[in-house]
Amino acid sequence: MASLTVDSKDPIELPVHAASVGPDVIDVSELTNQGYFTYDPGFVSTASCNSNITYIDGDEGILLHCGYPIEQLAERSDFLELCYLLLNGELPSATEKDDFVGEIRRHSKVDDQLRNFFTGFRRDAHPMAMMCGVVGALAAFYHNSLDITDASHRRDTAHRLIAKMPILAAMSRRHALGLPFIDPRDDLGYAGNFLHMMFAPADGDYEVNPVLARAFDRIFLLHADHEQNASTSTVRLAGSTGANPYACIAAGIAALWGPAHGGANEAVLNMLAEIGTPENIGKFVKRAKDPDDPFRIMGFGHRVYKNYDPRARVMQQTCREVLDELGVENDPTLQMAQQLERIALEDEYFVDRRLYPNVDFYSGIILRAIGIPEDMFTVIFTTGRTPGWIAHWCEMVAVPYKIGRPRQLYTGASRRDFVPIEKR
Repeated sequence: MASLTVDSKDPIELPVHAASVGPDVIDVSELTNQGYFTYDPGFVSTASCNSNITYIDGDEGILLHCGYPIEQLAERSDFLELCYLLLNGELPSATEKDDFVGEIRRHSKVDDQLRNFFTGFRRDAHPMAMMCGVVGALAAFYHNSLDITDASHRRDTAHRLIAKMPILAAMSRRHALGLPFIDPRDDLGYAGNFLHMMFAPADGDYEVNPVLARAFDRIFLLHADHEQNASTSTVRLAGSTGANPYACIAAGIAALWGPAHGGANEAVLNMLAEIGTPENIGKFVKRAKDPDDPFRIMGFGHRVYKNYDPRARVMQQTCREVLDELGVENDPTLQMAQQLERIALEDEYFVDRRLYPNVDFYSGIILRAIGIPEDMFTVIFTTGRTPGWIAHWCEMVAVPYKIGRPRQLYTGASRRDFVPIEKR
């Protein structure tokens, strides 16, 4: 138990809940009955739920999915196996994985009427706007399986969203280019099919590069879940109202669209373009240290990580593999990224502030090298994050839960009487 004393009154006893890993939490839910709220802008010290899915130790640079380190998963597993893990809490057997992959493949078709939705979007519409619309519209196509209390409905919805998200993502790009949609192929894996649906010509004749497919699988895997971030918390908050899962995931997509969340890798490329050449790095690093200069080194630091983001190491290696495969030698963008990384790990200014490279630092370089346009970067993030969103939604609605209702510190006018307009 913890005790809280306010204004010399009798202490208020607060239960302490033990975590399996990481810090314990003080339960303040009964403070309202004592006439108090806690004040925590940005929820930096507030646990809004309990979860068995993902654990982050930001000080040590640790990311675990159901107990498994992200480094091991990135090296030995693949995206769909991680999807199974997030949804079920355990790694699958060989048979279970085959069945799961088969389920995802079975749902990898898009209704012709849903395809027609894209014709209503302008060609120059942002692909994230299209994704918000078409994912929310899925509820109109699967309205007979929206009973959130039915475990089989929840399972089918999770499989359906994981299966359809890369198809819808590719469709948003092809619509913008005025190209015909390409159906997925049964002989390709999840990431390979995405590349096929993105880049195949109209006749569908496209050979998937296995190195690029593996890189994309890692990108999806590294973004699959990251605990109670802004978009995942949005999905949970929307879900706490009893809203259908497609509406909840669409809400998560809208939250991810924000440049402070899903757009960070694009911001890294914009920063590197502004720096221009490796010779200019020193000047821009000096600007970043100047508190009166608005310039910031993008892709460094993280709301949670105060150490090296474990996903960044994997992404760095993947970046080198992709550039080697594509024959991109002495890429100036990569040179600048590597030099910035060295500075950040050695410069007292960055070390003291614990500003280490994060996952966004290299992912934009990879995506650009493969040929993904910058306005699709957040769509790629959306595709990768979908299993995390739907796993958290399933976890929440499977047990009794409360509707989310944050409180506030009111600082407006106190009570006053209305004055008729002629007397004002």
